Amino acid sequence: MVLATAETTTTLDFGPAVALSCRECGTRYPLGPSFACIECFGPLEVAYTWTASTDGHAATVTRREIEAGPANIWRYRSLLPVPSDVLTKRNLAPGWTKLVKADNLARELGLRSLHVKDDSGNPTHSFKDRVVAIALEAARTFGFHTLSCSSTGNLAGAVTAAAARAGLDACVFIPADLEEAKIVMASVYGGKLVGIEGTYDDVNRFCSELIGDPLGEKWGFVNVNLRPFYGEGSKTLAFEIAEQLGWRIPDQIVVPIASGSQLTKIDKGFQELVKLGLVEDKPYKIFGAQAEGCSPVAAAFKAGRDAVQPVKPDTIAKSLAIGNPADGPYVLDIARRTGGAVEDVTDAEIVDAIRLLARTEGIFAETAGGVTVGVLRKLTENGVLDPDAETVVLNTGDGLKTLDAVSAHARPTAVIRPSLNAFRTAVADNS
Repeated sequence: MVLATAETTTTLDFGPAVALSCRECGTRYPLGPSFACIECFGPLEVAYTWTASTDGHAATVTRREIEAGPANIWRYRSLLPVPSDVLTKRNLAPGWTKLVKADNLARELGLRSLHVKDDSGNPTHSFKDRVVAIALEAARTFGFHTLSCSSTGNLAGAVTAAAARAGLDACVFIPADLEEAKIVMASVYGGKLVGIEGTYDDVNRFCSELIGDPLGEKWGFVNVNLRPFYGEGSKTLAFEIAEQLGWRIPDQIVVPIASGSQLTKIDKGFQELVKLGLVEDKPYKIFGAQAEGCSPVAAAFKAGRDAVQPVKPDTIAKSLAIGNPADGPYVLDIARRTGGAVEDVTDAEIVDAIRLLARTEGIFAETAGGVTVGVLRKLTENGVLDPDAETVVLNTGDGLKTLDAVSAHARPTAVIRPSLNAFRTAVADNS
């Protein structure tokens, strides 16, 4: 475990960020490569210095400033822990992905207003490019020469691509049985790709050991010793959704759960927009989505428990296959506080939801997107979601990465000889 040192100042340039703060006890530490509080072992997150637009005073961040920025996450640089000169840095500049008005899917599900936040348009075709972009800037600021991670697949590709662009070394660790497309993607950018026999939780434990070994000196593990910075990248999903909706928070949003960090940071992002007066303060509900074969948070929510019991993953949604989610208890808190829920779906429901989204909106989601759309449908059918409320569902990756999940259901309609009669017999007459 990388513990913080109890100090309160830093001379490093992280823009508006001023400290790391313990989520449990509030103790503050200087900005550094650590993720756990020395006082209570609680998780650390980034604290800022902005001024809110209250009592007639102007906010330090404005809509006009953001809207004048580039069409990527750096338009929100005044809300992120990145150097003031981040626009001059070599990075993949992810973000500003499409918010698709999903009228066809809404009609099929009986919803009045539905949008899909489609993050498959990022440089390596998943939302992980957002979190890695922030962690990369922290790694450079701390003088690290190697970028690393434990990964269920998408993160490995995002790290190796970001390192290649930045001119850093990369060494990433994955479960050895990942989808072939994700293995290829993580490898093609160069660096070292190491498969570990075991689950993601085994991989993560190994990386925690490596951080304390001389072999890992000067390595930035984006989701371990750089985790407070890495997590902030998910806030940009909240920022973009609110801005793309015309500077408002949706009534309800469905978010996939792996470690749970994405969901907690989307909530944090909405809260920060409210604090700064960039959006109107209003109630909103956050719903978490898991696969039934790895659903410890959903199980805890349904049982009314505060503790999340670890499980051994067994699901086609391998990008969500984290059996001991670090932010699970915080997800429960947010779902309950906002009036949301945490639900799960079977592998068969995941596949059906992938096909449904593709058929209705022309978006080919990976299995994590099948989880969110499947949970959206299940919650709607069970009367948990409000069908009249403005709803956003996340697709966090590209279906080309998880072809095996749907390949049995996506075959040629017919194979014919090149003649009109053959086509008429096989297809046209039966349409």
